[in-house]
Amino acid sequence: MVLASLAEGEKHGYAMMEDIERFAGQRLGPGTLYGAITRLEERGWICAVPSVDRRQPYAITSEGRQYLETQVAALERVLKTAMGRLKPA
Repeated sequence: MVLASLAEGEKHGYAMMEDIERFAGQRLGPGTLYGAITRLEERGWICAVPSVDRRQPYAITSEGRQYLETQVAALERVLKTAMGRLKPA
């Protein structure tokens, strides 16, 4: 969800929490969000960008975008299969 949020553009933590709640209906707590940010940075999928105030914005990297595209394709296959199986016989 963090990568999907950042695919739209740079955001700081609170902006990501608000965006994720809007598009996914999930409210991430600060501990969950910042734990995810740390793991995503360690994997090279996001990076901190210069800030003009005390809030730290992040951006998705090209590696992060590639990983997100792979995950979205996998989810699309699952969704297509599930939708096909839900159709009445």
